[in-house]
Amino acid sequence: MADDDAVRTPGGPPALVLLLQEFTLEANRYVDTAGGRNDMHRTDLNALAVIMRHAAKGTVVTPGVLRKELHLSSPATTALIDRLDQSGHVIRERLGSDRRQVQLRMTPKAYRDGGAMFLPLARHMGAAMAEFTPAELEVAARFMESMTQATIRAAQEAAGPEAAGPAALGPE
Repeated sequence: MADDDAVRTPGGPPALVLLLQEFTLEANRYVDTAGGRNDMHRTDLNALAVIMRHAAKGTVVTPGVLRKELHLSSPATTALIDRLDQSGHVIRERLGSDRRQVQLRMTPKAYRDGGAMFLPLARHMGAAMAEFTPAELEVAARFMESMTQATIRAAQEAAGPEAAGPAALGPE
């Protein structure tokens, strides 16, 4: 491994942890700026990301799924969905024979607006990634996945034992 100065800052956390913190801060600033210019809250953009992720997997997103994944109260979830519906980014569809279950779907407008908001970020990140070899990107991807899973486990631990059952802990 590299010498300790490259891995750990004097008296502080490892340099990689500081870089992850800085990346997270800058990514949050970008989301706030891009969302703010489009009259969208961070929670709105997070909701669209959840819906998009589920759509890519072919799974249904209900208000309950959104509430759980975004850690919102029921009233906050309703207000969020109302905002996204009124802005033309999400539609509610009734499912099943009794039509009681509501599914949330992104509209073409949401995909267009999201693409426009995040195109500059994608362009700059793509250019930065082009500076690395496929092998380096593979290592970076494994590292980021590992950091993401570690963060999920830490959040579950911070939430307390009632939130972290065996299934919730994820891969070891």
